[in-house]
Amino acid sequence: MQPSNEFLTPEECAEVDKALLTSRDKFTARVAIYALRSLKQVAQQEGSAIKDLAPEQVEDWVYQDESLQGGVDREFRKFFSQLVLSSLNPLTQVAQDAGVAIDQLTVPQVLEWFEQQAKLRLQQN
Repeated sequence: MQPSNEFLTPEECAEVDKALLTSRDKFTARVAIYALRSLKQVAQQEGSAIKDLAPEQVEDWVYQDESLQGGVDREFRKFFSQLVLSSLNPLTQVAQDAGVAIDQLTVPQVLEWFEQQAKLRLQQN
């Protein structure tokens, strides 16, 4: 997987934009997709599975991510590290629902899960 200096690739942005999601859900999906890509890179770099990564390893990665360097301070990077770590919850659920390891998830699978969750919330209301 090639490192990227973009938060999301143009293709990933297009996929999110097409999804039937609210603005809030699109934001959450974007963070989850960024987290998935970053977590895959961290795991590859560390030679371990995503589920075995320590929070410190993820924080170090976010602090060094070139796409987050311009004009952001240390507090934002700490906050964003927490967002990435929090994304492990939905990514774990997506992986369980898809019957694969988090490392094997794809952007379409993540977006499909977010759309399904949005539909369930609508049905419950």
